[in-house]
Amino acid sequence: MESESPSRSFSSASSTASPARQEEILSCKEEKACAQKTIASRIAQIFNKNPDTASNPSRRSTDLFEISETVGPEECDNKSEDESSSSSFEEVMKIMESRDQGSDIPSNLPGGVLLDQLYAIAPWDLNSLLFSLDSSFPKSIAELQGSTELQLGSWKFDNGGESLKRVITYIKAATKLIKAVRATEEQTYLRADGKVFAVLSSVSTPDVMYGSTFKTEVLYCITPGPECSSGEQTSRLVISWRTNFLQSTMMKGMIENGARQGLKESFEQYASLLSQNVKPVDSKEVGSNKEQVLASLQAAESQSDWKLAVQYFANFTVFFTFFMGLYVLVHIWLARPDAIQGLEFVGLDLPDSIGEFIVCGVLVLQAERVLGLISRFMQARGQKGSDHGVKAQGDGWLLTVALIEGSNLAAVDASGFSDPYVVFTCNGKTRTSSIKFQKSNPQWNEIFEFDAMDEPPSVLDVEVCDFDGPFDDATSLGHAEINFVKTNISDLADVWVPLQGKLAQACQSKLHLRIFLDNTRGGNVVEDYLSKMEKEVGKKINVRSPQTNSAFQKLFGLPPEEFLINDFTCHLKRKMPLQGRLFLSPRIIGFHANLFGHKTKFFFLWEDIEDIQIDPPTLSSMGSPIIVITLWQGRGIDARHGAKTRDAEGRLKFHFHSFVSFNAANRTIMALWKARSLSPEQKVRIVEEESEAKSLQSDESGSFLGLDDVIMSEVYSSVLSAPTSFFMEFFSGGELERKVMEKAGFLDYSQTPWESEKGDVYERQTCYKFAKSISRYGGEARSTQQRIPLSDRNGWTIEEVMTLHGVPLGDHFNLNLRYQVEDLPSKQKGCQVKVHFGIAWLKSTRNQKRITKNILQNLQGRLKVFVGVIEKEFATK
Repeated sequence: MESESPSRSFSSASSTASPARQEEILSCKEEKACAQKTIASRIAQIFNKNPDTASNPSRRSTDLFEISETVGPEECDNKSEDESSSSSFEEVMKIMESRDQGSDIPSNLPGGVLLDQLYAIAPWDLNSLLFSLDSSFPKSIAELQGSTELQLGSWKFDNGGESLKRVITYIKAATKLIKAVRATEEQTYLRADGKVFAVLSSVSTPDVMYGSTFKTEVLYCITPGPECSSGEQTSRLVISWRTNFLQSTMMKGMIENGARQGLKESFEQYASLLSQNVKPVDSKEVGSNKEQVLASLQAAESQSDWKLAVQYFANFTVFFTFFMGLYVLVHIWLARPDAIQGLEFVGLDLPDSIGEFIVCGVLVLQAERVLGLISRFMQARGQKGSDHGVKAQGDGWLLTVALIEGSNLAAVDASGFSDPYVVFTCNGKTRTSSIKFQKSNPQWNEIFEFDAMDEPPSVLDVEVCDFDGPFDDATSLGHAEINFVKTNISDLADVWVPLQGKLAQACQSKLHLRIFLDNTRGGNVVEDYLSKMEKEVGKKINVRSPQTNSAFQKLFGLPPEEFLINDFTCHLKRKMPLQGRLFLSPRIIGFHANLFGHKTKFFFLWEDIEDIQIDPPTLSSMGSPIIVITLWQGRGIDARHGAKTRDAEGRLKFHFHSFVSFNAANRTIMALWKARSLSPEQKVRIVEEESEAKSLQSDESGSFLGLDDVIMSEVYSSVLSAPTSFFMEFFSGGELERKVMEKAGFLDYSQTPWESEKGDVYERQTCYKFAKSISRYGGEARSTQQRIPLSDRNGWTIEEVMTLHGVPLGDHFNLNLRYQVEDLPSKQKGCQVKVHFGIAWLKSTRNQKRITKNILQNLQGRLKVFVGVIEKEFATK
C-alpha cells in the first residue's frame, strides 16, 4: 500500500494540472515510469532470493518506498546506461572495433618510455588482461604497490558514444616523502580496432603538494609483434608518460623529477608482475624467426619460361596478327599469280589497289608490334636473373631484405599490366629483383643480402620500375625510403610499405617486405667505432655510459643501436642566437635547446649533408667562426625549423657557432661526415692514395738541396682579343680577379694590395684553398707575386713563387710562374700571353717526374679557364 501511494499522487496531480505546468507533469510521468520499472525489478529480485531475504515484509515495503522516492529521471537514465555498460568487455570492444575509422597509432608521450616489451600473447588477450573488469591483474598490482580501497568503475560510452571511459579510485601507499593520498584515474580508449589498442590514463592527486596544478598522463599502447619461431603470436606493450600542467608553477622541474622517479619504480613492479602472468619474449628470439622466414621463401618455385611466354603473349594483338598472317598465307596458296603490270618486274609485286595497300600496311604494323614483343621478351628473359640468393660477405652490420609481393602496381602498357622489378639501394650498393611479366600484383619471394657494413645503415631506398628493354629508360612505378633511424628494426620484420609517386599514389601501390638487420661482430661495436674515429679526429673519445646513451635515444626517438659519440655546447644562429647542445652520433647530428620551457629539437642524417663550410667570425657570431652545414635539396625537411636560410635551389643551411672548443667540434663533425658521406669506393681510393703518399714520404732522404736557379719552360701561349690593360685587371684585386679565381675552383681567395718594392717593381701576397674538384686532399696555396713593366715594349711581367700546404710532399718543392703580357703590333687589337713554369726542389724525391707531370697538367687546365673567363668578360663589357 505504501509503494502505491506515490503513483496515486502523481496520477491526481496530472489530472488537475494546468497547461502552464505541462513540463512538470511530463517530468512526473517520467518519474512514475521509472519508479514502476525499478519496483518491478526489485520485486523480481525479492522472489528470486532465498526465504531469509524475503522474511521481513515490513522492511521490504520500506525499501521499496525509499527507492520509489529517491529514483529520478536522471538516475533512471544512468541506470539504463549502467545496464548497457554491464555487458561483457568483449562486446564493448567489438563495438569500439566497428566504430574505428583507421586512425593513426598515438605516438609516445614526451616524458619518456617506461616499458617497451614483447609478450607471447595476442593483442586482444593482453588488452583484456590489463583492462577488463573480470581480470585480476589490476587488483594484484594494487596489492603489490600497497594501494588500498581500490574501486574499478565500469566502462561507459561518453560524448554520445564517441569515447569509452572508466574511472578508478584508490589510496596510494605512503612513501618516505609523501603520505598516503587518494588518487583518481580516468582511463580512455583512444583506439581499439581488434589488433591495436591505445588507452590514455589521466591520474590526478589533488592532496599532494601542488597537486591541483598538474595531472600525470600514462599512455598504454598494444600493437601486434612479429611471430615467434613456433608460430605463436606476440604483442608489443609500450607505456609512456608525461606531466600535463593545468596551470603554470615555479616547481615544474621538481614535480617532473618526482613524478619520473615514482613512475619508474611503480612500472618496474608492473613489468615484474606482468612477466609472471605472461611470458616475455626476447627480441633475439624473434630474430631467430629470420631463418625460418627465409627458408620458407627459398622454397618458392620460379615460374617456367613456357608459363611466362603464355602469360606474356596471350593477348589480342598476338592472336589477331597470327590470324591475319595465316589468312594471308592461305589466300596466297589458293590465289593465282597475277600478270606483271605497271611498274612491277620479276621479284617485285606491288599492290594493285588502295585496298591492297591498306591491308599491307596493317599487316606490316601488326608484324612490327609482334616482333617488338618477341624481342622485348627475349631480352627480358635473358635478364630474368636477379641478386636473389647472393650471399653477403664480411663481418659487421648485415642487412637482409625479403621481397614478398607487390599490390596494385601501376600499369603503363596498353594491356593494363606492367613488367615490374625492384631495385634496393643501401650505402651505395644496389640489389635488383627479377622481372615479373604482365603483373599488377606480382609475387617475388626473393631474398637480398647486402655485404656487411662497419656502421649500421641509415636509409634503404626502394624503387619499383617497369622494364622496357635494356637500352630504354625505366619508368618508375613508385619509390619509398625506409629510415632505420626513425624506425625500430623489429617493426620491419613484416611490413607493407606504401609507395610514393604520382602513379603509385593514384593506384595505392604497396610492397610487402621483411627486413632484418643483424650485427655479426659481437658486443664491441661502440669501442671499435670510437677507436676508428679517434684516428680521424686525433683526440681521445670517451665511451658514454648506458644511462647517457639511453637518455640520448629517448630525446630524439632513436633505436637502441644508436649511441652518442660527443656533444658540444653552441649557439644555433637563426633570427636570434639560440643556445643549446649539438649531439653527434654515427648516423645523425642533432640539436636540442630548452629556453624558458620552449624546446627546440631536430636532427638530420649525415648523408643529408651536401657541404660543410667554415665562415669567418662576425659581430653577430660574437667573434666565433661559424660552421655552415648545407643539406641536399629536398633533405632534412623535418628539421627545417632550425635552418637559418633556404637558398635559391631549395637547400637548407644551418649555422652553428660559439663552441667552447671550436677545433675539437670542427674535427669531429668533419670526420663523422666524411665517414658517412663518402662511398666505399671513394674511401678505398683515398686510403690507397694516402698510403701511397706515406710510402713516398718514407722513401725521401729529406736532404736540403738549396735554391739554385730554376729552369723555366714555356707551357702556355695564347693571343687574346682583350688589350693588355684589361688582362692586367686579373692581377688588380678587383671583380674580374675574383670571378676568374672562383670559376677556376679556388676558394676563400684573398690578396694584399700591391706595394712598391723598389722603383717600378711592385709586390703582393695571395692565398686560397683548393676545391675538392681540383685536389681531393683540399690543401692551400700561398704565393708572392712581383709586377714588373717591360722595358722595350708595352707590357708586363708577373713573377710568382707559390708554396703548397696540406697536400702530400708539398714541403718538397716550390712552384715558379712567369706571366708575360704584351700588346700585339699596332695594326692588330688584343694582347699576347705567355706563361713559363718551373719547379724548385727543396728535398730530393724519386717521384719528381710524376709530380711535375701532375702539376703541369693541372696548371694548363687552370690557365685555359683563366683565359676563357677573361675573354668572356671582355666580350660582355
